[in-house]
Amino acid sequence: MSAAIVFYFFVDGTRTRRPASDELLGVLRPEPKGLTQFSLIDQEGRPFELERFSGNWSLVFFGYTFCPDICPTTMATLVSVFSQLAAQQVEMDRLQVFFVSVDPARDTPEVLRGYMHYFGKNFTGVTGEKVQLDNFARQFGAGYLIEPERAPGEYLVSHTSSIFLVGPNRRLLAHFSPPHDSTTIAEQFRQITTLYQ
Repeated sequence: MSAAIVFYFFVDGTRTRRPASDELLGVLRPEPKGLTQFSLIDQEGRPFELERFSGNWSLVFFGYTFCPDICPTTMATLVSVFSQLAAQQVEMDRLQVFFVSVDPARDTPEVLRGYMHYFGKNFTGVTGEKVQLDNFARQFGAGYLIEPERAPGEYLVSHTSSIFLVGPNRRLLAHFSPPHDSTTIAEQFRQITTLYQ
């Protein structure tokens, strides 16, 4: 039986008691984490900085375009999440997805632009210098490791496969761990946005 649990949320810096279902406790952070400044670029070569998170709900996934399995599967899941939320008449203009490459050597803005073309206008590819990517990834607790080359220019990257949720106030609120189910993510997203209204 699902039990309602009182959970403390920090909304606009204020500690607020709100009931959260036990199924959300596995994805919500006990205390939202404010993101700090970073300097990356998007698929169009434009600056990608902290302000891009302001005013919108953002799903963030760390991956790379040469990924053979986890990344295309997860991106397909996110497309399905969008479709389900749109069918429920959720305001989609305020939801965005950022695909953050952990393979900056190969994932140039041009490569990312071609890759992101398949997913829709709300999906943006992000890359940058390794030191800035590392800074950004640490804020999410996301790790990655570039494996040894199997041939010149051919290698895999081991990386975190969770999907992270950032609120309109630029705070990390939750993460969705694999295995990913689009219906579950869509429903939990709806519940979380209700809690933070």
